[in-house]
Amino acid sequence: MSRLLAVSVLTASIGLALAPAHAANAPDISAQRLSQIVRTLSSDEFEGRAPATAGETKTVDFIVSQMKAAGLEPGGDMKDGKRGWTQAVPLLRSDITGTPQLSLAVGGKPQVLTQGEQVAVRAALTGAKSVSIENAPLVFLGYGVKAPERNWDDYAGVDTKGKIGVVLINDPDFEAGQGDFGGKAMTYYGRWTYKFEEAARQGLAGLLIVHETEPASYGWNTVKNSNTNTMFDVVRDNPSGSHPQLEGWMQRDVAVDLFKRAGLDFDALKKQAQTRGFKPVEIKGATFSAKYDVDSQVITSQNVVGRLTGKKRADETVIYSGHWDHLGIGQPDAKGDRIYNGAVDNATGIAAMIELGRAFAKAPRTDRSIVFLAVTAEEKGLLGSEYYASKPVYPLGKTVGVINMDALDPNGLAKNFTISGSAKLDLLDRLTGTAKTFGLAYSPDPHPEAGYFFRSDHFPFAKRGVPAISYGSGNDWVDGGVAAAEADQAKYTEERYHQPADQWEASWTFAGMAHDLGMLYTLGRDLANSNDWPNWSQDSEFRGARDQTAADRR
Repeated sequence: MSRLLAVSVLTASIGLALAPAHAANAPDISAQRLSQIVRTLSSDEFEGRAPATAGETKTVDFIVSQMKAAGLEPGGDMKDGKRGWTQAVPLLRSDITGTPQLSLAVGGKPQVLTQGEQVAVRAALTGAKSVSIENAPLVFLGYGVKAPERNWDDYAGVDTKGKIGVVLINDPDFEAGQGDFGGKAMTYYGRWTYKFEEAARQGLAGLLIVHETEPASYGWNTVKNSNTNTMFDVVRDNPSGSHPQLEGWMQRDVAVDLFKRAGLDFDALKKQAQTRGFKPVEIKGATFSAKYDVDSQVITSQNVVGRLTGKKRADETVIYSGHWDHLGIGQPDAKGDRIYNGAVDNATGIAAMIELGRAFAKAPRTDRSIVFLAVTAEEKGLLGSEYYASKPVYPLGKTVGVINMDALDPNGLAKNFTISGSAKLDLLDRLTGTAKTFGLAYSPDPHPEAGYFFRSDHFPFAKRGVPAISYGSGNDWVDGGVAAAEADQAKYTEERYHQPADQWEASWTFAGMAHDLGMLYTLGRDLANSNDWPNWSQDSEFRGARDQTAADRR
């Protein structure tokens, strides 16, 4: 008996012990198959699964073959009256060509900056073929937030034309843990995506975000690896309305030195920026210059869509989602490895989806349809899920809910589970109830300050009102407890997240995933066999969007 087969047997026996109420109906979720799929998808052969590369072609073909073998039906775009396996996703792809020329100057004394070291500048997503900024004035804009409902405006009174903004990451009350932005829990105002969007709306020539590991929730390596390779965006009618000409990050030490040379105190200004009375501060005598060419073109990537048609109400849909992409081939690590394999992030979610599809295909057909949606370009800003949610294959008004799976724990069993963020919705209540029968307790997101709610593919659905969660593996392991799980997560974030080292490990048992997927299967099956329409809580910011589609569900 192989080690992984032994794990499967162990998982099944533990599942029987933990979930007597569902033992008779428990699906066959194989830890061995999960491991094999993750191992395949994260192998060097798939070249890091970047969109619009040979790695995408291999990945899409593999997922389609697995969905076919699992017994799913094609659920994607219509062609000649029949559905295919994919949904075409047009994207703007941009690369910096050559080495960008970047520099800071204070009092006329220039400091040359190295891409990926002091700064990480992104390829322009405005459609421009080049970026040329010469001696643009710098202005400190606090956290770069304009929130009228909170009576907060970090742009108040500033002339933004031709200037480069410098802003802090996360929310103004992250460090204090209390204030106008929900305390430690990150709001959307804390996300880098928002900060670039607001900079464009305010007319800045560019924006540099100061990186600090704790408020960002990841180290500089993650910033470098995520921002110095190929950039993507959805195709926009007015891309300059969403992106300034220059978007980038700056190391904290570089920012501290810049402020000091300009006669400013970085830490003191950071404290001021955490108060409502903050006003923009000109970094006197400081300028920024950038010059580089951009290879920009529209390409077509693919979401992969499998489906099991409901036997009674086929037009009503439960969705399981996860992203297939990772970072592809990029900057080498200390060992010279350039392939960003993405084993945990997110070969685990795709393996989970395929195994769930297999389980549903073997079981009696549900009343409602079930869709298995593997999306592209999550790593570039949730673009595949954003495209699907904006141009859904199946109407959002009749989408019952979305269960997203991103970066699941391939280790052993846990006593609990979580979801990204702290949103209140009926879908979580159902999940919590189902989990109890599997011996799992719900634990609120242990790191809401990291803003995970805005970083996974359920978010484009949520902001359009569809009840959606992103499932998270537990942080209280059966073997080792919270201490062992948190230590493992911290090590992963530091050493593997968005780095070439996120590779398959023979030591992974996949026992926890196999057990938890039985619970997620039960949740989806019960939803698909019910007449229920879960909703957000009455005070949720997403409730209004859901209620606007109420007529679709009558």
